[in-house]
Amino acid sequence: MRSAVARLIRSSPSASPSRLSLSPVLQKSGNAFSNNAASMDAKHIKEPFKVEEAETVKVPPPSPDKLLVLGGSGFVGSHVCKEALDRGLFVSSLNRSGKPSISESWVEKVVWNQGNLLEPASLKDAMDDVFAVVSCVGGFGSNSFMYKINGTANINAVRAAAEKGVKRFVYVSAADFGLVNYLLQGYYEGKRAAEAELLSKFTYGGVILRPGFIHGTRRLGGVRIPLGLVGSPMQMVLQNARPLTRLPLVGPLLTPPVSVATVAKVAVRAATDPVFPPGIVDVYGIMRYREQK
Repeated sequence: MRSAVARLIRSSPSASPSRLSLSPVLQKSGNAFSNNAASMDAKHIKEPFKVEEAETVKVPPPSPDKLLVLGGSGFVGSHVCKEALDRGLFVSSLNRSGKPSISESWVEKVVWNQGNLLEPASLKDAMDDVFAVVSCVGGFGSNSFMYKINGTANINAVRAAAEKGVKRFVYVSAADFGLVNYLLQGYYEGKRAAEAELLSKFTYGGVILRPGFIHGTRRLGGVRIPLGLVGSPMQMVLQNARPLTRLPLVGPLLTPPVSVATVAKVAVRAATDPVFPPGIVDVYGIMRYREQK
């Protein structure tokens, strides 16, 4: 029996004496090898967690309660500020003159920043930790001036907000008025250029409001102009006459007016409600969202 085993060992190419002599060593040191392997595995397990922990140290996300209003001292912008404050939001505003000389209590609750939208470098600090932006910037004048204020200034704001990681951007634009568009060519070309930029940079968080005539009490210097005396009756008459707006030439002129309070309410909701659908909202949509809770 022993001679048969010896012959089998000698005839096996893998059963060399050296290999056979190692087997007892491997058996005795098996625990040591397994312990070393376990320690190496532990090192490999720990290292990815250390790297991941280092990589996830980032700047805290913007506060969901911080809203920046561009042009907050203007007719529409001031109402947006007041609406946002009433909702308990932290409100800041960027204007060319900084804090306005309006003696109203809400002014003291807003953080005012001085800056020029035509100078992109002055926008970045104002957008730190901002969750949403509402732009109420616009103006009239020569065609070149209107394109700069309504177009270039808002395009700069959209780009700066996108670079800062702002989640939502609401732009208060204007409805088409047919022939009036040709008379105010720079105004409408600037508005549409800003809209195109917004839709490209904020595909899922960009909202464009297109009201027609906005009525309410407007401050012009030290004088209050009650635009609601004209706008409210017109709104009551035209809000149910939507088919008339399809008439050629004069149809767009029959777009119903809307109150500044309504525009402000919908603008703040669009800026803060994550389920508010992105895209263009016409005056009828603005009135519809006003009624929704």
